[in-house]
This record gives sequence, C-alpha cells and structure tokens, in this order.
Amino acid sequence: MTASSSTFQVTIEPSGRSFMVTLTETLLAAGIAQGVNLPYGCKDGACGSCKCKKLSGTVTHGTHQNKALSNEEEAQGWVLTCCATASSDVVLESRQVTAEGALPIKKMPTRVQLLERVSPDVIRMVLQMPANEAFQFHAGQYIEFLLRDNIRRSYSMASAPHLIAQGLELHIRHMPGGKFTDHVFGEMKERDILRIEGPYGSFYLRENSSKPMVLLASGTGFAPIKALIEHMQFAGITRPTTLYWGGRRPQDLYMSDWVNAKLAEMPNLHYVPVVSDATSEDAWTGRTGFVHQAVLEDFPNLSNYQVYACGAPVVVESAQRDYVKAGLPVDEFYADSFTSEADKHPKPQQ
Repeated sequence: MTASSSTFQVTIEPSGRSFMVTLTETLLAAGIAQGVNLPYGCKDGACGSCKCKKLSGTVTHGTHQNKALSNEEEAQGWVLTCCATASSDVVLESRQVTAEGALPIKKMPTRVQLLERVSPDVIRMVLQMPANEAFQFHAGQYIEFLLRDNIRRSYSMASAPHLIAQGLELHIRHMPGGKFTDHVFGEMKERDILRIEGPYGSFYLRENSSKPMVLLASGTGFAPIKALIEHMQFAGITRPTTLYWGGRRPQDLYMSDWVNAKLAEMPNLHYVPVVSDATSEDAWTGRTGFVHQAVLEDFPNLSNYQVYACGAPVVVESAQRDYVKAGLPVDEFYADSFTSEADKHPKPQQ
C-alpha cells in the first residue's frame, strides 16, 4: 500500500526491511536515508556493487555503464539501485541487507595525525577523530572526504573500530592528476583539517557464519581487508582464513611485514602474496600471475566458502564471475570495488 500516487514502498527480502521512495529518488538514496543498508560501491552506475534481483514491481534505470548492468541482466530482472527509480511498489532480493539497523552517518572535522609513505605511490594516512563525538562503523566500511565544489572522494578505513582512539587509518594511492591525491602527495601536511562523512558501504564481516573465508585484495584494496583482520583478532574469530594479496611488483604489497606479524598471532590466518609483473631486480620467488586465479589454483571448489574481495574493478568482477563458476554461492561473495573517477566516467572509445 503506497502513501500516495507518487510515493512507493520498496521491500527487501528475505530481511523484510522496507522504506518509501518518491518518483525522483533512486532506490539506493532512499534506502540509505531511511536506515536500510543496501549494498553499494560507486553510487554512480559504474561498478555494479548495488545490483539486486527484482522480485516484483516496475523500475526505470538512469544512465549507467553496461559493465555494471547489461541489457541481458536487466531483462532477467536485475536492478542497479543507485540509478533506478520506482514507478510502482517494488520487492527486491538482497541477502546483504540484515535486520540490523544501519549505523548513523555523520559529518565531522578530522585532523591529519600522520602521513607515512609506505610505497612509491601509497601513503598511509591516520586521522585524529574529534574527542567529543563518537564515530561508529563496521570494519571494512568507508568514509567520504568532503572537498570544495561539492566534490567527494571515497576511501576505505584500514583500521578496526576498537582502535579508533589511535586514529582512523586510510591507504591513499596516488592517481596523478587526481584533485585529492595530488594534494595528499604534494601540499598536505600533518595537522591539516579535513572534513569527512560516513560510515558507508556494506563490506563488513558476516559473523553469523562459520564458513572458512578467502580474503582477496589487489593494491590498496588491502585497506579494508586489514580492518577485517584486526576485527577478527579482537573478536576472537578463528574461522580458517586465507588472504590473497596481489600487486604488480613486490613493493605494491606495502604492508606484507604487518601481515606476516599477524600470522604469528593468528594461527588460523594464512597469507599468499601474488605478484603479476615482477622484474629481475625484484628477485621475487613467490606466486606470480593474477591474484584472483591463485585462489582457484588452491581452492578449485569454493562451494563451502565465503569470499571478501576488494580492489580494482577488473579483479573484483573477474573474481565474482569465476568463483561462482567454481561453486561459490552468489550470496557468499562480498565485495568493495575501488572505482576511481576515471572508472566512473571513461573516455569514449575511439
């Protein structure tokens, strides 16, 4: 039953959560505003992280990329909630939406506490949070920096919630020409003030499962994976877990020493570093090739696993496609795709 002819009810199964949406609101924006934590990534029709199955109702899609939602997928009833509006009551299926209420989203000032170069193109940033205001989040979620001219930049938090008193850790990769990262790698100084908003995202550990886990990271996709590991250790979660971290060269695995130290403290954690483009000067003797394929070499049958994947869109998309073929249940793949502004707005092909 709708509130009016221009307002519709969206229901999410199997959780039974529901919210109202107007003709002009996207399903995702309305859900987030009303505390229903729908999955999403770029919020711009580029990554496909918000894709849900439509069980009933009618929606209209706005501009989006074909790789995020193809015509075939749309015909099969898939919905990209970040750019879909409703023209009737709608029922969606999303097993990532839980009955648990979403954490409050806040805007607040933060102070840059530390800027540490951990590789030629990655800075480890630590933000000092306001002492008089609590900031709650799930390990694996992200924040947005609020910049001038209504520009936002999203970064996953690389530290777990219980460590908030030590500061909020982020891993910033330099994207030459990027409005934010050029500033971080150029003029930014410790003690600078930055404004943030969050937490956002549905990438966090599902603790009601006892399945063994594969953690898949490429590049700075390691940031939220690091937060998951810290939270697992703090919460005493001992599920068998294997981390696969991939980079082009060994220097891209910029916190391998940190991971190796955790292995000594967490006997159920295993680590497989993978390098795709090592040179002779690297003297690399470990695994080579594409990181998502290394998982399949070790686990050809993923039917009894959970996978948490984070990093470049091509890695996340390839992993989801190939792991489902290897038996992974579709609803046991949790992902956060690092979509840059260039990914969101690709240049037309010549």
